Amino acid sequence: MASVAFRGQAVVAGVGESTYYRHGGSPDSEFVLLVKAVRAACADAGVPPSHVDGFCSYGNDRNGPVRLANALGVRDLAVSVMQWEGGGGGMAAAIMNAAMAVATGHARCVAAFRGLAQGQYGRFGVARGGGEVYGAAAYQQPYGVVTPGQMYALKFVRWMHEHGGAGLAAQKAVSLASYRHAQRNPRATMYGKPLTSAAYDASRMIVEPWRLYDFCQENDGAAAVIVTHADRAADLPNRPVHILAAAQGAYQSAGRAGFNETPYASAGFTTVAPRLWAGAGVGPMDVDVVQSYENFTGGVVMSLVEHGMVDPEAVDEVLTLDNLSAPHGRIPLNTSGGNLAEAYIHGFNLAVEGVRQLRGTSSNQVADCHVALVSAGPLTTPVSSLLLGTEEAL
Repeated sequence: MASVAFRGQAVVAGVGESTYYRHGGSPDSEFVLLVKAVRAACADAGVPPSHVDGFCSYGNDRNGPVRLANALGVRDLAVSVMQWEGGGGGMAAAIMNAAMAVATGHARCVAAFRGLAQGQYGRFGVARGGGEVYGAAAYQQPYGVVTPGQMYALKFVRWMHEHGGAGLAAQKAVSLASYRHAQRNPRATMYGKPLTSAAYDASRMIVEPWRLYDFCQENDGAAAVIVTHADRAADLPNRPVHILAAAQGAYQSAGRAGFNETPYASAGFTTVAPRLWAGAGVGPMDVDVVQSYENFTGGVVMSLVEHGMVDPEAVDEVLTLDNLSAPHGRIPLNTSGGNLAEAYIHGFNLAVEGVRQLRGTSSNQVADCHVALVSAGPLTTPVSSLLLGTEEAL
């Protein structure tokens, strides 16, 4: 089993974000949003933008490294990496690629990022009709399966069937916890818009078993982190956050068309999570906070199971609103509000929140927080995961 052994060699030195907007609400272009986020991350790290020598992104980010380097005054662009496929599943992999670059000496200061203006360019997952279809779409679109929500709801329904019907209460708790956390986070687009249990139940069904509040938002914004070598940690203005381990990939049959992959009812982490833990020096029970990509709430439930955070048959008993809530929950989850209630920046804001938790600066701070699990892209492959830790966790 392959694993990437760079434990403790790279740190997140800085984090930055643009303002987050509802879909179409940004007065700035996508590129300007991203430049603002990278500059903010550099300022947080105490690093001039001109000292950045690498860029890593994912999800077919439109903002090329050469244009970014020019806008930021970069003196020497040494690394530029785009994580293939998987959409938001590449979020943690982008930071992994940045960590590998600095751990191997190919770069000294790498910005990993995601920028999008869905009002400017549209969003992932929009159904598009007309024309010839081929590949996986030829097995789906003629039968009306045209969006990710439809495709992945089928997986979650199968997962629930295989585990005795468990999961409906757990996915509701995921949504309620995200909205609860957003009420204490002024950056969140759903700040001041609480969600009650009754409102969740009354919301319209989009695709069974997912209601309106089980879906991620549509947003404009950008987020970035600065990754550098751990030997520079003593010179950083903020508490460094160590990258303990990272992993990305897909199981053997993930690319089969026509819903023929095995295991079908999987979030995609069955091979990735074991590699993550193998190189981490910590285990699931050492995790103090989880930031899990929510394209759909059911995928979060499946992801937590596949990372070993909870047994599948126990999800409705363990993944309750109180257990998922900071500061005292058993598994505090998506403490900024996540993709559901803070903003959908294809998950990158989750990595920023993981860093804040370990620095002790979150708006929903978990007490004595030393290890954060950040996972990306359940149900779509390849997926990726990241373990962040304080100095005490090394």
